[in-house]
Amino acid sequence: MLPDDNGHAPTQPAYRIIRRNGAVTPFDPMKITIALTKAFLAVEGSAAAGSRRVHDVVTDLTGQVASALTRRVGEGRTFHIEDVQDQVELALMRGEHHKVARAYVLYREERARERAAEKAAVASSVPLLHVTMEDGSLRPLDEDRLARIVEEACDGLDAVSAAPILTEARRNLYDGLSLDELSLAPILAARTLVEQEPNYAFVSARLLLDRLRREALTFVAGQPEQATQAEMAARYASYFREFLRVGIKAELIDPELGRFDLARLGAALKPERDLSFQYLGLQTLYDRYFLHTRGKRFELPQAFFMRVAMGLAVREIDREARAIEFYDLLSSFDFMASTPTLFNSGTLRPQLSSCFLTTVADDLDGIFKAVRDNALLAKYSGGLGNDWTPVRGLGAHIKGTNGESQGVVPFLKVANDTAIAVNQGGKRKGAVCAYLETWHVDIEEFLDLRKNTGDDRRRTHDMNTANWVPDLFMQRVEANAEWTLFSPDEVPDLHDLYGVAFKAAYEAYEAKAAGGGIKVFRKVRALDLWRKMLTMLFETGHPWITFKDPCNIRSPQGHVGIVHSSNLCTEITLNTSKDEVAVCNLGSVNLPNHVTEKKLDLDRLARTVGTAMRMLDNVIDINFYTIPETRHSNLQHRPVGLGIMGFQDALQALRIPYASDAAVAFADESMEAISYHAISASVGLAAERGRYPSFEGSLWSKGILPVDSIKLLEDARPGVEMNSRSTLDWEALRKRVKKTGMRNSNCMAIAPTATISNICGVSQSIEPAYQNLFVKSNMSGDFTVANARLVHDLKARGLWDEVMVSDLKYFDGSIGQIDRIPDDLKALYATAFEIEAAWLIEAASRRQKWIDQAQSLNLYIADPSGRKLDALYRLAWRKGLKTTYYLRSRSATHVEKSTLKGTDGKLNAVSASVAAAGPIAINPDAMRVKACAIDDPECEACQ
Repeated sequence: MLPDDNGHAPTQPAYRIIRRNGAVTPFDPMKITIALTKAFLAVEGSAAAGSRRVHDVVTDLTGQVASALTRRVGEGRTFHIEDVQDQVELALMRGEHHKVARAYVLYREERARERAAEKAAVASSVPLLHVTMEDGSLRPLDEDRLARIVEEACDGLDAVSAAPILTEARRNLYDGLSLDELSLAPILAARTLVEQEPNYAFVSARLLLDRLRREALTFVAGQPEQATQAEMAARYASYFREFLRVGIKAELIDPELGRFDLARLGAALKPERDLSFQYLGLQTLYDRYFLHTRGKRFELPQAFFMRVAMGLAVREIDREARAIEFYDLLSSFDFMASTPTLFNSGTLRPQLSSCFLTTVADDLDGIFKAVRDNALLAKYSGGLGNDWTPVRGLGAHIKGTNGESQGVVPFLKVANDTAIAVNQGGKRKGAVCAYLETWHVDIEEFLDLRKNTGDDRRRTHDMNTANWVPDLFMQRVEANAEWTLFSPDEVPDLHDLYGVAFKAAYEAYEAKAAGGGIKVFRKVRALDLWRKMLTMLFETGHPWITFKDPCNIRSPQGHVGIVHSSNLCTEITLNTSKDEVAVCNLGSVNLPNHVTEKKLDLDRLARTVGTAMRMLDNVIDINFYTIPETRHSNLQHRPVGLGIMGFQDALQALRIPYASDAAVAFADESMEAISYHAISASVGLAAERGRYPSFEGSLWSKGILPVDSIKLLEDARPGVEMNSRSTLDWEALRKRVKKTGMRNSNCMAIAPTATISNICGVSQSIEPAYQNLFVKSNMSGDFTVANARLVHDLKARGLWDEVMVSDLKYFDGSIGQIDRIPDDLKALYATAFEIEAAWLIEAASRRQKWIDQAQSLNLYIADPSGRKLDALYRLAWRKGLKTTYYLRSRSATHVEKSTLKGTDGKLNAVSASVAAAGPIAINPDAMRVKACAIDDPECEACQ
């Protein structure tokens, strides 16, 4: 640590030096100053002594070396003496002090020879390194075990070796290091090799497992314990029983789990599946999911999956058999439940649902009840979508006080601050998305909520926002017609209308306003408002664009209510009202696990979907409901949202480029199969358990399945461009649905899966890859991620070498500009900004025809312009999409190498081109606005 501004040394050193003999000492930059001064004296002689020039140069070089070292240091906050000398040498060369650098190099070489001679002479007397145990005692370092653990971590993996890991790990060991530091050293060593060979991600995970096993086994046993992976094969079952006992005693696990047949469940555990994790996935589980007490994790991966499975099977008749069935699905990564389910299943408060949607009433009691509900729902890891459209607008009359309303914005500020205050039990930030319909008189202020300029009391910097857009508005945009803004207290029925009925009522209100019968209204050009919506979306990342009419026209539940908004991530489309809070329970199929080299494995997919639907349906009955409106809604309609992840991985396994007709066809085929089997599974559950209570009158009851509801949208909005072809036996399924009924009002929704896809080691949701080599940042830290399939293909063609790694870094993980890579690989491994966004919309449209809810669809645009944004979102509307999610734009300037923060704070670089190329004028404020970075650790929607 450098001295402070007053020249005083810090009281406690932040960093430490590992010397060549293993001793560790505080890092003292003054020693660097002394060494450099001696070097200059050795070259320049006595003339350098007392020279102001030499003093200034040495001071500057010392600062450079110290800064470089502390910037590069890993989690252990230690570095080796050789690292210091390397940086001194490098600083001298960069400063063009070539004579001094040469003398320094020669001096190092001479000292190295002397040390080698000394080492040979006293080899027998070299002291052993010692490890500080948890009780403070010192024990000799067990070199054999260290080597065994690293070699075991490399077993069965191609192109990895224990030798470089051990060499680097030993360089960072010192006498008296702690057990945690000892376990961390090989992990950090293996992590540095991931960019050269992706399989080191598995090695790093296995080394982390050793650390986790020691922590967990010691905690449950009450005394120091450790075990290798091979030893755990025999110990997992006995550990599992003790794990449950400790968890129940600590009041972290439901005592009912202790009454299962634990011998049967313990025998079903598969310890070898611990080896399936990559480092990012296991570290994420370690940091955020595994049960812990007093800072100690005591839950191992297979115990974690079994605990979740038992929690979901607790009300089954043969609950052991079902728990094993659920465990097999989760631990194989064929399917993964959503984060709240993984957090809370099998605990004393099993809040397992992912999403909650509310409508805010237009009175103070209703508004602050909604804020209170947000807090209670967020407390146990729920993501929130609030419909604020009913709240009267700025200038509207308040009868009780005979005053004028301040509009919806001040209340949104309160909701924003509540989301930050309630941080989901310390596990992740609270998150909420506010929706407002496009005819609301406050819509223009709503668009400005995420700006960093203006009155901060009318800004919500932490809340997501979304436009709820009726078809009539889009039709007015296309006709370049006028649009009228109203306060909802004067047009109360517009909130509950859509399609033809909305058009008739809206036009009647426009006529009434023209005749003086409405007090608060304003006329704008629809196209001007649309341009501002897209401008703000580009500049601030919000509000997102979502479409009211297709969400309602195609909703199976239109007979009992209205869809007034989507959720935090825009994939849920369920009814809400003043008295009904919608709930959805999510999970995702791991698509790459269900493809062979040539096709989709339909049999395996049918088995996975059948079990997954049962798990999701069980959530509804087991769930801990924090407010009564959620229980009522969930039990009445029983909606679930089965989605997918790893779509691009599946395409690459099938050798299909994302930007191709074949990819669109695969999106169609895969979603058709999932839809078919999900609906079929819900029918099977209805036969076993009964249909959901509000089934009668639904589209299901009329034999209208999601693919059939396209016709309803076409009737309401002529010109919609959706493909309606099918390949499976849907007629037979229609008959089963009508005869038996459905267990669930809604079955499918594609969520972002940002965290659970990390756990499974696959690409997020339906996303194209952002980069092929990058450092992924999230709440668990920074992780190097390399596209293993690309590396495999490059190796097969003799193209994988250090130069290729360097090229990938230089081109920010893209291979499009690397000349020696063949065109077929460039197409297959094209990254998100190299794919025309129209392909994403076309694939999404094909999926949407099969989905009874919606999908979280991010759109990527490398060189944004007003014209491109306008065309893109009109295309999304014409293609029948229900919702869109983030707009990802990339700076035209240099992007930080190997990171995911390419969009942070760099929007102004493209502002001029956007304004010049199209009708949308991007505000210069964009240069001060931070849009959502991809996987921004501060962005809840990405977690």
